[in-house]
Amino acid sequence: MFVRSLSLGVAAAALLVGGAQAADLIIPTTPQPIYEAAGFSWDGLYAGVNLGGQFADDDSQFLLGGAVGVNFMVADPILVGLEVQGNYLFENDDFDDAGQFLALARVGAVVTDSVLVYAAGGAGVQFNDNDDESIYALGGGVEFAATDAISVRAEVLGLGTFDDNGDDNFFEAAQATVGVFYHF
Repeated sequence: MFVRSLSLGVAAAALLVGGAQAADLIIPTTPQPIYEAAGFSWDGLYAGVNLGGQFADDDSQFLLGGAVGVNFMVADPILVGLEVQGNYLFENDDFDDAGQFLALARVGAVVTDSVLVYAAGGAGVQFNDNDDESIYALGGGVEFAATDAISVRAEVLGLGTFDDNGDDNFFEAAQATVGVFYHF
């Protein structure tokens, strides 16, 4: 009987100790941080459409076109990029053959995750009625991220010709556009 009582006592003690040890197995851990998105990425290839107008002293034209470019973040807020624009110009409800191709370099600053301010400059060609002119463009714009891959921008460029024909004006026309772009 003594052995049976001793066996029951040892078994009861083992169960009580086992239960106490099971409670000690919970190890407190620190919670993992919640992932936050990095914001809009201005880096990489983009393409889009734009519309606007070109305004000179004696003429104004409606403009419809597109652009393809690439951006590089060289430092945290600083962006550099290259862009090619092709635009068709409608002259006063007339569908004359008028157009323009520009190659632009861009330098900008990412003000917030969703706002980019930039300066642009470059050269190209503008043609109208079989008359081609070499042109240059200087200006800038602001671009806003609308979604994770789409941005909306407004841009103003001053345009001048390399052959000034005795004209003292640095800019002979101004071009204002708004556009929607998809970033790949």
